[in-house]
Amino acid sequence: MRKVIVLLLVVGLGWFLTLGGGFRRYEEYRVRGALVEAGFSDRRAECMAARMVERLDLFQLMKLQRFPEERHTLGAMVRGVERVDDREAIAVTASSAALCRLGLAR
Repeated sequence: MRKVIVLLLVVGLGWFLTLGGGFRRYEEYRVRGALVEAGFSDRRAECMAARMVERLDLFQLMKLQRFPEERHTLGAMVRGVERVDDREAIAVTASSAALCRLGLAR
């Protein structure tokens, strides 16, 4: 009986993280938090995080964690992304920032 319960928990957790979208929601939560810490408003950070998680893979998002601490402006953030040396990450971050600022993204 105990093995069955453990198996159900493992299967349920696997479903939540993959098919249930739990892992994506967690990534979005982390990215949004990092953007808020960087000085973006909650609304803009939420918008940017959704776009970034949708368009970048996990490794690219992990690279973006290497930003310098002084990233309170869009310019500083873009310079930080450039240091990551990933053209796609640069394009997605910059376009997300611009579209969210203009209100053209969700």
